[in-house]
Amino acid sequence: MSGVLYVVGTPIGNLEDMTFRAERVLRTVSLIAAEDTRQTRKLLRHYGIEVPLAAYGTRNARLTETILQELGAGRDVALVSDAGMPGMSDPGAELVARARERGFTISCVPGPSAAVAALAVSGLAASAWCFLGFLPRRDGPRRRLLARTLATGFAVVCFESPHRLLGTLADLAERDPDARLVVARELTKIHEEVLAGSPGELRAKLAARFADRRPRGEYTLVFFPSRRQRNPHPVPSGRELAHAVAARLAAGDSTSRAVRAVARSSGVSRQQVYLALKEAASAAGEPGDEQS
Repeated sequence: MSGVLYVVGTPIGNLEDMTFRAERVLRTVSLIAAEDTRQTRKLLRHYGIEVPLAAYGTRNARLTETILQELGAGRDVALVSDAGMPGMSDPGAELVARARERGFTISCVPGPSAAVAALAVSGLAASAWCFLGFLPRRDGPRRRLLARTLATGFAVVCFESPHRLLGTLADLAERDPDARLVVARELTKIHEEVLAGSPGELRAKLAARFADRRPRGEYTLVFFPSRRQRNPHPVPSGRELAHAVAARLAAGDSTSRAVRAVARSSGVSRQQVYLALKEAASAAGEPGDEQS
């Protein structure tokens, strides 16, 4: 008989949020695969749990095989992340997928989630919402993702690092200044804070705060697009994109600058704009594309 892979939710800050079932499972498994053993060891020490730990990162093919062998030998294994539910913005999903491919039983032990906690305290009533995890590090991909997501009309929950927070709030203020936004910091911890307002208001407030001290903490953002964004204009056609670039070129912009500006204002990628230009040039160069 094979073992069970338990996907165990752990506290996101306050250690009292551990469930009875999660504590029992962590006590009884043969091995705990943890995203960061240092963080998990603090939790285990708090509850007096003594079970072998293994660091499970993004490139642990050998450890993955070891865990699968443990399961195949009939021993139970628990998968945990630094905080919250494994498989969300951490490497745990790969292990779960491999275990399922091998036919092992996978059992979820649900626990706290920063995404759900932030949505609950936001006050933004949402019958539908989407979770983006950590936003892209680079400005361009982040702005395009925000543009596409705002256009869905759904409430959005995402994580952001302290040193990129102001940039993301600036992007939101530019794209949808009337969006309703909640910024939650250090959820369930001693210095928990929940701020609500428009993107511009919260950016100004946090920028003033960060002027004399370094931003710290874990940030979860919840935002709901304004009515203007929930009823967006359709994505421009290739011809419309090409005309928009041509207008900026006529105004003196360089090609790269014109493409960047059109991509940003249209909510499409630069590659799409370049493709539209290429297709427009091809059509202009071959006016009689007919076979005789």
